[in-house]
Amino acid sequence: MFGVVPKALWARRAPPDDRNRIPLALRCLLVEHDDGLVLIDTGLGNKENSKFIDIYGVDNAGHDGRTKLEDALGELGHHPDDIRWVINTHLHFDHAGGDNWIDPAGKIGLAFPKAGYVVQKRELDFAQHTNERTAGSYLPHNFAGVPFQLIDGEKEILPGIRAIPTPGHVPYHQSILIESGGEKACFVADLVPTSAHLPLPWIMGYDLEPLVTLETRRRLYRRAEAEQWLLIFEHDPTVISGRLGQDGKGVGLVEAMALR
Repeated sequence: MFGVVPKALWARRAPPDDRNRIPLALRCLLVEHDDGLVLIDTGLGNKENSKFIDIYGVDNAGHDGRTKLEDALGELGHHPDDIRWVINTHLHFDHAGGDNWIDPAGKIGLAFPKAGYVVQKRELDFAQHTNERTAGSYLPHNFAGVPFQLIDGEKEILPGIRAIPTPGHVPYHQSILIESGGEKACFVADLVPTSAHLPLPWIMGYDLEPLVTLETRRRLYRRAEAEQWLLIFEHDPTVISGRLGQDGKGVGLVEAMALR
């Protein structure tokens, strides 16, 4: 998760277990919109086997054979059929794994059958044409058969919800900018997976183009700080969101919301 950053440094922020695993969240964002409920990313889903679950230390089981995502929707009074839009930042297994699900009869189908699914056109093509480096992250059963609505580059998906290309982690990664009531929030996904990754050079070993990540972050940070965006972190286990500012050592969070 921290690439070339020495373990002596990153372990202070994310202490690993005896198998060198660190706690990570699978935070999906639900947006209440005039056009209906919008879900950004869908987590791991329920299709992986016990070996996969053990390797990654997955704790994602929900009720009725589904996942904690559906349970969380239920706590808000919503059913999967209530979701009108699903937006994927990219198609890695921990971001699009819940686009579809395997039912008790063993059949794979759409997890949100009444939703329109949105992803970058070139990201879908990239996911469908893997190599030895990318095949482990793009699992076909997560996106095969999903009737995606494809977009290309920066695009307003719905009024107040805009896709912004943020390449580096993968070439066609996108972050989602939401504007409402004069405020802006950005779901940065794997551009900045946790608040510990805010320093510009703290880049994941998973990133295919780390120098592109560096420059993408630099551009986004300038805009986010100038416009006081709320950044929402997908994988941070405790810090949900925060705003950027100068903390004496460079850019950092000057306002943060954490889990209690």
